[in-house]
Amino acid sequence: MQSILLNGKIITPSKVVCIGRNYVEHIAELNNEVPTEPVIFVKPNSAIAAEIKTHAVDAIHYEAEISFVVENNQFIGVGIGLDLTKREVQSVLKAKALPWERAKAFDGSAVFSDFITLDYDTNIESIRLVLLINEQVTQQATFDLMIYKPMQIVDAVKAFMSFEDNDILMTGTPKGVGKVNQGDCFTGQLFAEDKLLLSKTWTVL
Repeated sequence: MQSILLNGKIITPSKVVCIGRNYVEHIAELNNEVPTEPVIFVKPNSAIAAEIKTHAVDAIHYEAEISFVVENNQFIGVGIGLDLTKREVQSVLKAKALPWERAKAFDGSAVFSDFITLDYDTNIESIRLVLLINEQVTQQATFDLMIYKPMQIVDAVKAFMSFEDNDILMTGTPKGVGKVNQGDCFTGQLFAEDKLLLSKTWTVL
């Protein structure tokens, strides 16, 4: 079983719950329709990884996301997530109206930083994510830009599926997605207002 670190403690999520099409400008860059309800899909525990890897055959695209650890349907930790996607495979599946698992749920497709505990005085609506690739700002995620806010997503998920304690919620990606290249340097930065909560750097393998 794959694990993550929350304040240095090893925890093992049963799954990663992901939200698609939650930022209007990202929807536009992929020529998708704006959804009338949250687009929910799941990555299995086997998708969780600590490193970003390219694929020998399929091009991998990155999608940076504000991510939360869930306990008792509440957020207890926050971290940086990368929803890695086989975009060309996904396009073929979408054209055939088939499920996305081959493009979204493969091993190593959910890359995470360490997570930190959310303090009681942290306003989660102030949390924002910045992704730099090779020192250039590439993506920026904020609550204001989300169509569906995190607690709305939890309620939508609970209507048909349970969150197990220590599961992860990925809240969707803003515009600026693109191809992962071997040797690229990815740096994710998570802020609460102007306070840096955590930073994580990966070199693509």
